[in-house]
Amino acid sequence: MVEDVHFRLTNGWATPAEVGHRALAGALSDLAAMGAEPGEAYLVLGLPHGFAEERALELVREAIALGAETGTAIAGGDVVVAPVLTVSVTAVGWAQTEQELIGRDGAVHGDIVGVTGRLGGAAAGLAVLEGRAEATPGAEAALRRVRRPRPRLREGRALAGAGVHAMIDLSDGLAADAGHIGRSSGAHLRLRLATLPLEDGVQEIAAELDIPAWRLAAGAGDDYELCFCASPGNRARVEEAVSAQGDVEVSWIGEVIPGAPGATLSDERGDDVRVEGFEHRW
Repeated sequence: MVEDVHFRLTNGWATPAEVGHRALAGALSDLAAMGAEPGEAYLVLGLPHGFAEERALELVREAIALGAETGTAIAGGDVVVAPVLTVSVTAVGWAQTEQELIGRDGAVHGDIVGVTGRLGGAAAGLAVLEGRAEATPGAEAALRRVRRPRPRLREGRALAGAGVHAMIDLSDGLAADAGHIGRSSGAHLRLRLATLPLEDGVQEIAAELDIPAWRLAAGAGDDYELCFCASPGNRARVEEAVSAQGDVEVSWIGEVIPGAPGATLSDERGDDVRVEGFEHRW
C-alpha cells in the first residue's frame, strides 16, 4: 500500500497505526478468500526522509496487534528508504490438504451467489475523508470500514468447510471481483443490485452524492467482504456456517446462468447497468 495511492496521512485520513492495520488486513483478506489458515506475514516498510521513528513503530505495533488477534506471526521483513510511505505485506496461509482451499474457478451453472456482511462502507467513508460528503451521524461505520477493515478469516474457513464452489474477497469492488470469478470459472454471474446489503451510512452518503447507493456498494473496493458461489441445496448449511462465526450474515444476491464468462448487474427494474470496479493499471 502506497501513500497517496491507497491512503493519505494528511487531513485526518489515516494514522500510521491505521495504515499498519489496513496493510496487513488487506493481505490476510486474500487468505480468507481461499479458506486458508493464516500463518506468517512479512512486512517491508519504505520510509520517506523525515518519517519519525515513533510513527514507524506505531505502524508496526498495530500490524502486530492484528496479527495476534488473527493468529498471524509477523516473522520478518525489511526497512528501506522510499519517496513516500510504502507498506508491502506478504502473508502466508496454510491448509492440511489442497482440497480444503477454494479458488475462483469453481462456479457452475445453477449456483447461487452470496456475500458476507455489508457493502459500500469503504467507498462511502472515502467520500467523507475526501470532502465529497459530510460526516453524517451514521457515517462512523463507513469510516471504520476504510480505516480498519476486518479480514473475514473465520468466515472464509467456514465457507470452505461448507462446500462453496468459488470465492473471492471484495478488494476491487463487487462488479470487478464477481467478474473475476466468472472469467476464471468460464461461467456467467448475474447479480441483482437491489439485494445488496448496505453498510450503515451508505444510503445517506449516496443521497448526498446524488448517486444510487448500489454504485458505492458494487463499484468500489476495500470492503474486504467475501463473494462466493454455492449450490442452492447448500444454502442453509452455508448460512449456518457463517452465522456460527459471530454477527456476520450472508446475503444472496444473484445466480450463475448461461452466458459469456464474466458478470452482469441489474438495477431495481431488472435493466442491465454498467458498474466499473477498480482495475489495476500501470
